[in-house]
Amino acid sequence: MSFHTLGLAPALVRAVREQQGYHAPTSIQEAAIPAILRGADVLGLAQTGSGKTAAFALPLLQRVIERQGLRQLTAIVLAPTRELAVQTGEVLRELARSLPQRLKIAVAFGGVSINPQLMGLRGGCDIVVATPGRFLDLVDHNALRLDGVQMLVLDEADRLLDLGFSEELQRILALLPARRQNLFFSATFAPAVRSLADGLLHEPERIEIAPEPVRTDAIQQRAIHVDTADRTPLLRHLLETEGWTRALVFVATKYATEHVADKLWAKGIKAASLHGELSQGARTKVLAALKSGEVAVLVATDLAARGLDIPELPAVVNYDLPRAAADYTHRIGRTGRAGATGVAVSFVPADAEAHFRLIEKRQGQRVPREQVAGFEPKEVASEALATGGVKGKRPSKKDKLRAAAAAAGAAGREL
Repeated sequence: MSFHTLGLAPALVRAVREQQGYHAPTSIQEAAIPAILRGADVLGLAQTGSGKTAAFALPLLQRVIERQGLRQLTAIVLAPTRELAVQTGEVLRELARSLPQRLKIAVAFGGVSINPQLMGLRGGCDIVVATPGRFLDLVDHNALRLDGVQMLVLDEADRLLDLGFSEELQRILALLPARRQNLFFSATFAPAVRSLADGLLHEPERIEIAPEPVRTDAIQQRAIHVDTADRTPLLRHLLETEGWTRALVFVATKYATEHVADKLWAKGIKAASLHGELSQGARTKVLAALKSGEVAVLVATDLAARGLDIPELPAVVNYDLPRAAADYTHRIGRTGRAGATGVAVSFVPADAEAHFRLIEKRQGQRVPREQVAGFEPKEVASEALATGGVKGKRPSKKDKLRAAAAAAGAAGREL
C-alpha cells in the first residue's frame, strides 16, 4: 500500500516522501489516516517508533489545506513534555515545508519566557503544539482564538490523561468547541486511563497495533547480574569495550543523573545529564550535543523515555530499572529505530531480580542473565527474593479481598 491510496492530497504524499523519506505507510498510519480523514474520533495504540506522529500529522495538515489558506487555528496538539512538543512541531513543519501554501505552526512550552511565543502567534496560526500548562497561559493572554478549532490531538495520551495533567486538561476541554474531532495516541494505556479516554471520545475507532516481537536483529536485550555498588564501574567498562558511538543511560533520580555523569566525565567519557529540573535551554543544548557527537553518553531520568527521537542511537542502558513495566518498553524503544539495530542492557542487582522478572512477564519475553568478568556479583538473589518473597507473608489486594469475602460469608452463616 502507498500513501496515495490512503486518501491524502498529492502534495502531502510528495511531502512525506521528500521530507521523511517514506514510500509506504506503517501499520498505524495505514489504519489511522483513513479513519481520521473520515472525521472519526480515534484511539490509537501502537508501540514506540511505529510512526504515530505522522499518523496524525498528515491528516491535520490536510484539514488545514482544505481551509484554503484561511489563517485560523484548526488543530491543537497537546504533549506531556517540552521535548515531545518540540519534536512533534518539527515533524509538522518538515511535512509542511513542501506544501504549495505556507502554513504557520506554533510550538509552545513552559520553562522559558512566554513573550517570544506570544509574538509568534500574532496574525494567527494554523496548528498549535503545546504542553497543557503553557497552552492555558496563551489562552489567558488572549493569544489564541479557539472558536475555529476542529481537531484535538493528545500525543502520549496516557500521560496527559493521568492525574498529573487532569485538571489542566479538563480546563482545556471546556474551552474548546463541543463539535470537534478527538485523536488520542499512545504506546501504552493502563485500564483506568483507557476508561477515562472512552468517556472523552465519541464513538471512536479503536486502532490497536500489536507490538511486534522484539527481534534480536533489531533490539538485543541483555540483563547483567551486578552488585549495586559496581554498576558505575561496569557501565564505564561497557562504554569502553562495546564500541557504542553513543548511549542513553536511564537512572531513577535527578541526583543520579548528575552523579553518574560526573563519574563518567572524571574518567574521560563525555557524559551529560538530563532531568526535569533543567531549564528548557539546557535541555535543548544537551540533546543537541548528543545528536552532534559532542556528548557520547546521556544520563537521564524517564523524561527521555517518551517520544524523543535520537537518530542512530546504538545502546540504551537501564542503570536503574523503571518502576513500571510499560516504561521499560518506552526506554528500550529509543534504540533500534527506523530499521537500525540496537542493544538494551539492564543492570539487575539481587534486590531487583523480582522486579525484572515482572517486567519480563509483562513483555512476554525472558532475557537470559549474564555476568561480566571482573564484575561478578557477590550478592545473589534467593528464590524467595527473586519471586518477591514467600506467598502469604504479605497479602496482596486479591488475598485481602478473598479474606474479607470469606469473613463476611462466615458471619452470615453464624447469623
